[in-house]
Amino acid sequence: MESSSNIEIAHEFFPFFKVYKDGRVEKFMVSEHVPPSDDPHMAVRSKDVVVSPEPAVSARVFMPQISDPSKKLPILVYMHGGGFSIGSAFHQGYHKYVSALVAKANIIAVSVDYRLAPEHPIPACYNDSWAALKWVASHANGDGPDPWLNIHADFGRVFLAGDSAGANISHNVAVRVGLTSLPGVKLIGVALVHPYFGGTEDDKMWLYMCPENKGLEDPRLKPAIEDLARLGCERLLVFVAEKDHLRERGTCYYEDLKKSGWQGTVEIVEHEGKSHVFHLMKPKCDNAVDLMERLVSFIKHD
Repeated sequence: MESSSNIEIAHEFFPFFKVYKDGRVEKFMVSEHVPPSDDPHMAVRSKDVVVSPEPAVSARVFMPQISDPSKKLPILVYMHGGGFSIGSAFHQGYHKYVSALVAKANIIAVSVDYRLAPEHPIPACYNDSWAALKWVASHANGDGPDPWLNIHADFGRVFLAGDSAGANISHNVAVRVGLTSLPGVKLIGVALVHPYFGGTEDDKMWLYMCPENKGLEDPRLKPAIEDLARLGCERLLVFVAEKDHLRERGTCYYEDLKKSGWQGTVEIVEHEGKSHVFHLMKPKCDNAVDLMERLVSFIKHD
C-alpha cells in the first residue's frame, strides 16, 4: 500500500508540473527528442555539443549550407520556452523551427538545452544560458572547441532570441552582457517572442521554482528600469499576440524600455487574433510566416 505522501499533491502548476508531498515531480508534458542531422547534403546541418559537463549543459548547433567559405555568418543563441520547466532544444518543434530560421536567415544557431525547474531551481536556467553564450564567445579567436563556429561565425553579429520563458531568459542574459564584457563578441540584437514577465497568475509558479527569489519585484521576474537601461545590445524586437494572456507583459516591457534611457532601438509587433506561441503550434499559418520573416529581417537588418 502506497503511503499518503506518495499520492498527495503538495503543489500543482497546470499545464507544467505537479509536486507530490514526498518530493516527486511529475511533468504534464514530456518532450519527444529528435536526433541532430549532420548530413552535408541537407539544407541545414545540426549536431549536439557539450557546453559544460558539470553542471550538465548542452546545446544543438545548426549551420546552413556554406556556399562561400570566406563569408562569415551571424550567430543566433536561442532559448526555448516551456515555463522554465518543460521543453528542450532537442524537441521536434524547436528543432524544426530553429532549422527553418537558420535556412531563411543564413545564420549559425546555438539552441540551448538549459536545466529545467523545479528539479534544477531557478537560477539554473539563467546561469546555463549565460554559460552557453560564454561558450559561443570562446570561439571568437578561432580556437574554440567547435570548428563550425571557429571557421564560419561572425562574432561581430551575435543575436539572442527566445519565446515565452525563453524570452525572459534572453532578456536576463542581455542584462548580464550589459554588466560583463565578452571579449571579441558584439551582441547586436535580442528578439523576445511572447515574453513572460511578472504580473500574471504564472508568478506563483516562478516564485516556487526560484526558492531564493526576491519576491514579486525580483528583477529577473519584473525587469528593473536600471537593468533595462544597460541592456547589452543595440536593437530589440518584441512580439506579442492579441489573445495571449502575456500580451500586456510584452507591451509593458516595450514601454518601460523606451522610458529607461537605454540607447538602443526597440520595435514591437502584434499579431491580431492569435494566442501564445501560435507560431510554434501552426508554423505555416500566415501570421507565423510573417513572424518568421520579421525575425529574419531583424537579423539581416533589412
